[in-house]
Amino acid sequence: MGQHPKGDFDLSRAVWQRAEGDTSEGAVEVAFVNDLIGMRNSAEPDGPVLVFTQAEWDAFVAGAQDGEFDLD
Repeated sequence: MGQHPKGDFDLSRAVWQRAEGDTSEGAVEVAFVNDLIGMRNSAEPDGPVLVFTQAEWDAFVAGAQDGEFDLD
């Protein structure tokens, strides 16, 4: 199997972070490893990890700040 187009997200080097003060069981956690950003659900630490390039992450964060993902 070939390398993923985004490169390899090295889980062994991931230092997972969540929003300050968030102690919920299902918090979103992110980790920055080299030029890639991983996102996971803290309730499933061995579950799937979404991997973003820096450009994808910047677009995601900008969309969230603009309310692009609001449910209202």
